[in-house]
Amino acid sequence: MPNSKTVEVHLDGATIISHIVRSIIGLQQEFVALNLLRNTTFYPILNTRMIMMEIFPQLGKYNHQQVVFCNDNSSGLKAVIAIHDTTLGPALGGVRMWPYASEEEALEDVLRLSRGMTYKASVSGCNLGGGKSVIIGDPKTQKTDTLLRAMGRFIHSLGGKYICGQDIGTNSHDMAIIKQETPFVSCVHEKAGGPGDPSFATAWGVKAGTQAILKAVYGSDSLTDRRIAIQGVGNVGYFVAKYCHEEGAKITASDISEEALKRASDEFRAEIVDQDDIYSVDCDVFSPCAFGAVVNDETIPKFKCKGIAGSANNVLAEDRHGVALQKRGILYGPDYLVNSGGLIHCQEEVLGEVVKERVLEKVSRIYDQTLQVFKKAEEGGISTAEASDRIAEERIKSISEIKRIWAE
Repeated sequence: MPNSKTVEVHLDGATIISHIVRSIIGLQQEFVALNLLRNTTFYPILNTRMIMMEIFPQLGKYNHQQVVFCNDNSSGLKAVIAIHDTTLGPALGGVRMWPYASEEEALEDVLRLSRGMTYKASVSGCNLGGGKSVIIGDPKTQKTDTLLRAMGRFIHSLGGKYICGQDIGTNSHDMAIIKQETPFVSCVHEKAGGPGDPSFATAWGVKAGTQAILKAVYGSDSLTDRRIAIQGVGNVGYFVAKYCHEEGAKITASDISEEALKRASDEFRAEIVDQDDIYSVDCDVFSPCAFGAVVNDETIPKFKCKGIAGSANNVLAEDRHGVALQKRGILYGPDYLVNSGGLIHCQEEVLGEVVKERVLEKVSRIYDQTLQVFKKAEEGGISTAEASDRIAEERIKSISEIKRIWAE
């Protein structure tokens, strides 16, 4: 790219650095990448205007492998790419576009989400690592082809270590635009030669996780006459409602979109409740398909469900809330397991041709994997969230210990 410049910062593991870049927006270069890499040498940057912030403690908390801050003045791109771990394969995760209140908030979100992708890939059996990217901005007013292509160039600069996909604020059409700059993209729209939106696969996995909860609680995984309370019935939540309704479930729904609620009511005869009332619905399974951190100190006392399984990421506001659910006798299907159907779809896309029947067959394994988590939790006297973490970590550890063979 003409007039492009890259600025890299490398951190040695033994080097103690308490402050690093808070914002690169003030840099005068047209196209800037700031890379934070672990286990390398630190090189100082000269002739750049920076405001410092404490972020290395955040990167070190969960041992993130690499973080890239992206800025392109011409398109208005301000983004962060986080690669958490590539032990199992290249990092894969969606591009989220959201009007974050601050760079700190965006960084916290991308670090949390990328770590979740590592665990999602591992526990679901995918040969992928965990990554994520966030673009700071309102997708309704600030998303342009130029901005997306600029993002694609940053992704391409990582040489395949990170493969992107759609997420909140982006879609399969956007992935087609990004693909103009890099082949390291999934969820590309059908008209651009891709398999399209993986929402159906994500929802199929949520249904499988829901049925695993029913099996563990009632001894039968039948959805007939079971009440499923779905928070968010647009996109993935719509398909969750559809699949459950087709098998006889009764649907209760909440959403910020009146259009989504009308569709759920018309197609699935869903009972509609206010957003704040969805937590206290007397139901068999609560299915959060919109926001993260909805299982928290305020909502846990309200729940009248036997279990929780949804497509939203990072449903537990804090790790301790998994234990709180356990104490209340609410069976939690770990979010990054039950919502891993989309990742499985993307893996099929990355590795070869996507065949819907084959994807759904693989996604259906989430049922047995969820029951395995429940069994491990019961045997160990731990929460299902901790049991799932242990299974994921054990797989990563076993692969990382394979003997290295040198080949010229």
